[in-house]
Amino acid sequence: MKLLESMLEYNKYFVKFEKYKKYKTEDKYPAKKMVMFTCMDTRLVELATRSLNLSQGDVKVVKNAGAILTHPFGSIMRSLIIAVYMLKADEIIVMGHHDCGMQNIDTNLILEKMKNRGVNEETLDILRYSGIDLNKWLHGFDDVKESVSHDVNMITNHPLIPKDVPVHGLVINPENGKVDLIVNGYKD
Repeated sequence: MKLLESMLEYNKYFVKFEKYKKYKTEDKYPAKKMVMFTCMDTRLVELATRSLNLSQGDVKVVKNAGAILTHPFGSIMRSLIIAVYMLKADEIIVMGHHDCGMQNIDTNLILEKMKNRGVNEETLDILRYSGIDLNKWLHGFDDVKESVSHDVNMITNHPLIPKDVPVHGLVINPENGKVDLIVNGYKD
């Protein structure tokens, strides 16, 4: 049985025996009126929220590789803006983490792996010719604290984010859940 098939088979059990009930929330709005932007690292699936005493339904969570905000009008920023204006989020947390796969990533290695999986050099050349610097686009970050500070700064100074929305910057250790404060959004 393939992975998707086994997951869908489990879902039948999950629904039949009402396992979903323990995950139900009052509504779609975050109880703590907060949105968190963090990394998609599997170690953070529950750790990112549980380490801050946040439970199911307390916070909206937006994720990408490295918790990297690369464009002020990209999908991550749009999600944060929607959370603020439509989903009652009054605060924003940016949470990076130590030992992130996006830190000091070898972009040449990624490109080599792409080629090994069937992306040909002609395709890469077309992208380069179109003005896409693949090494820059694939690059993560060099320092997690600087990356978190960059994201906080971009969000705080975004023309569509209200000035009364605190934006906090945190870095978590995925080994033990310890969270360090990088930017306190309550301070100017």
